[in-house]
Formats: sequence, structure tokens, C-alpha cells
Amino acid sequence: MPTLTLKPDQPFNLDATLSCGQVFRWDRATDGWWCGVVTDRVIKIRQDGDTLTFRGAPASFIRHYFSLDTNLDAVLRSVDCDDFIHASIIKNRGLRLVRQPAWECTASYICATNSNIPTIRRRIAAIAKRYGKPIECEGTTYYSFPEPGIIACGGHNGLTECRLGYRQPYVFGTSCTVTDAGVWEKKVHKLPYEEARKEVTKLHGIGPKAADCILLFAFQKYEAFPVDVWIRRIMQEHYLPDLATGAPLTIREYDTIRRFAREHFGEYCGYAQEYLFAGREG
Repeated sequence: MPTLTLKPDQPFNLDATLSCGQVFRWDRATDGWWCGVVTDRVIKIRQDGDTLTFRGAPASFIRHYFSLDTNLDAVLRSVDCDDFIHASIIKNRGLRLVRQPAWECTASYICATNSNIPTIRRRIAAIAKRYGKPIECEGTTYYSFPEPGIIACGGHNGLTECRLGYRQPYVFGTSCTVTDAGVWEKKVHKLPYEEARKEVTKLHGIGPKAADCILLFAFQKYEAFPVDVWIRRIMQEHYLPDLATGAPLTIREYDTIRRFAREHFGEYCGYAQEYLFAGREG
């Protein structure tokens, strides 16, 4: 079975990376193996110290997907600018932002609005089973995530059995708008962060938080700083005490938080966000 040996200056924590809420199609077995579907691959991977053992993808794919080519030490040094985030970095050191397939990430974060992680996972799995291609692996059938054109051709009612609730017309509408995921992805990749944000929020059902998640996790726009209820609470308690957290989050407040984060944590504030989120408990 193929292995990768991590360099001493290449911190990586597989468990923290896959369990921090950025991805929804990975599962960890009790023996430490993770199994996930990425594009048309079923990948199994585990970490033992500085050794990654894996199957289902070449080493080049593993390096790229898990951002092992990113100088994480330099990134963390750049955002390690106060005692609170320093504690989160120490606790979760080695957490990396994975490079997610852009279309699946986009549809996933439409499904994620106002939902908990188990529900998000169920919705994504239902869409994949309904429209994706079956992938057989060790006696189990997995499903790739369908291209937007396939979902669009299935019609609005084709998504009903996926139980998406009010998100159903958003997933369908965005599928009809994007159509060619490759062309759309290249267009967004070329844009600076703020322009890319405007482009992504044109899609059905994508607000500021979903847009920032998509840009951070799929397009490596590290200036993105997604704000949810947890991040809002952390920012109020440790950075912006004048925030009023008793009312629904407004666009103005969201912008105040993300702009403060960009100034305080710098160009990799998206990494800071993920470490703050991962360190929110304990």
C-alpha cells in the first residue's frame, strides 16, 4: 500500500483536518482509517506519526488535496498574533484546508444553510445517490457527486426525494445557472477575492457565509473569513466586545467581523477562522 512520509517542517494532522467541519463526505473507522469520496475516487487514508498510508489515489493527488505543498508553518506564524488564537493553533497544529472540488463544495454549502453536520451529510449523500455514478470499493457502493448539468436535466422535482427542504429550488437553480462546472470554476479562480465573492453570491441560495466557505475551501481565497454563530460568538468574546450577539447577524455586522479579521490576522485570515472554529470547544 502506498505511503507518504511527512517532512519535519511539514506539520499535518489528518484527524483535525477531516473532522473540523470543512468537508462532509469523509468517515473515520474505529481503527483510524478515514474513507471519503473525492470526485470519482474512493480514498482510504490513515496517519501514523509522520507516515500517511493511503489507497484509491496517487501520491500527487493526496499532496494536492490535503494541501501538503502549503508552507503551513509560515501560514500559522502569520496569523499567530494573539494569545487566544495561539492556544487554538497549539491545540490543532497540523490542520490544513483541503482543496475541495468547486462544484460539489458549492452545492454542499447551499445544503448547509441553517443545518447541522449530520443533516448536511445526509442531503449531500442523497443527491449523490440520486444522480451520481456508482463506485464499487471493497464490496460497498459509493457515489460520485453529479455535475450540475445532470441535476438540471433531472428537473426541479427530481430533487424531491433528496429532502432538501427550502434549499431544493436553490440547488436546482444554481445547477441550471452553472451548467458547465469547469468553465465556471476557471472564471471564479481568476477573480480577486472581492470580485469572486460578488460572482458567487449571484447564484441561487448563496449568501455571505456560504460564499466565503466556498471561496475558502474550493478556491483557496484565504482572505475569506466565514462567519457563523460560533465565529460570531468568539469574535464578540475575544476581539470585538461591542458586537451585539443577541439579534440575528446582519450584513453590516458580518462585514465588520470579516474586515476586522483581514486586518488583524492578515492575508491568511481564512486559516485563522478554521483554527478558531476547531478550537471552540475545550
